[in-house]
Amino acid sequence: MRHARRARTRATHFVAAVLYKETPMETSPAREQQIKRLLRGTIDPHIHSGPSIAPRGLDHIELLQEAAAAGMAAVVTKDHDYSGVTTANLIARHYGHLPTKLYSGIVLNNVVGGFNPYAVEHTAAMGGKIVWLPTLAAENHLAWEKKSAWAHPATTKKMRPATAVPATRDGKVLDEVKEVLDIVAKNDMVLAAGHLHVSEIWLVFEEAKRRGANRLVVNHPEEIIDASMNDVQGLTALGARMEHSLCMFVKESKLKVLEAEDLRRHIEAAGVDNTIMSTDLGQSGNIRPLEGFKCGINLCLDLGYSEADIRKMFSTNAAKLFGFEALVEQMAA
Repeated sequence: MRHARRARTRATHFVAAVLYKETPMETSPAREQQIKRLLRGTIDPHIHSGPSIAPRGLDHIELLQEAAAAGMAAVVTKDHDYSGVTTANLIARHYGHLPTKLYSGIVLNNVVGGFNPYAVEHTAAMGGKIVWLPTLAAENHLAWEKKSAWAHPATTKKMRPATAVPATRDGKVLDEVKEVLDIVAKNDMVLAAGHLHVSEIWLVFEEAKRRGANRLVVNHPEEIIDASMNDVQGLTALGARMEHSLCMFVKESKLKVLEAEDLRRHIEAAGVDNTIMSTDLGQSGNIRPLEGFKCGINLCLDLGYSEADIRKMFSTNAAKLFGFEALVEQMAA
């Protein structure tokens, strides 16, 4: 019931976000300077900038420019319906002079053919850093939508409804998934859990480890995937990192469905060293990703986390996951 109630709340907030105008975070001048300093060298690995079939509040170039002005090390764009690697390469060619770097990957939903090895190989060949397991087309997501009475606006207004892209059957990982896992492992890419149910994530991640994929991350364990604290601890022990969507926690976001103490519980379950913060922002009418990161740092300071802990959760842990250590060191120099 709690899971369904949160889903309904998130749906209400998504609609409200369309009419939202950004309100800057209110902090003291000293805290603002502290946040500005902590922003340097950060990495946001989950941003929904445009162009996209869904309404977006900023495009990829605006995202990069804002991140560079703040001294961030890297940003990673995510679109539910296309591989962003060609766009990332084009941006790198024309904006490579900026210190901040923009990367992308592919989400294995219907538009790219689900578990399509050709699409994943192409993403890898073009320098893609991450493969997200199905999100809008995950069987778990489709079931969640029915309980929440919510659907992604792009799929209801501009495209035919999503159809399920299964990852497992009868407790076994499908062969087409194993083929994709081999490509991820061969190219040392990050494998993200997407919107699979936590029971499926266990099966796929265990298979991924057996096949040599070691860069594993669970997206928003606090929402949609139905993870318990035991799952968080167990998946962390397996070698996965927990990535938290700050848009669900900070009061400035119209997608807020959880409280600060919920975030603390998750951090304590996984440990600071295994926790990564992302914004999951970019939606039209919501706060911009950079503002979301500022609010997230402010929230973690309010929760009592040290600057060293915040640097891990907002920078170095993601750097280790993606292999971006040199970028962080460069920004710190």
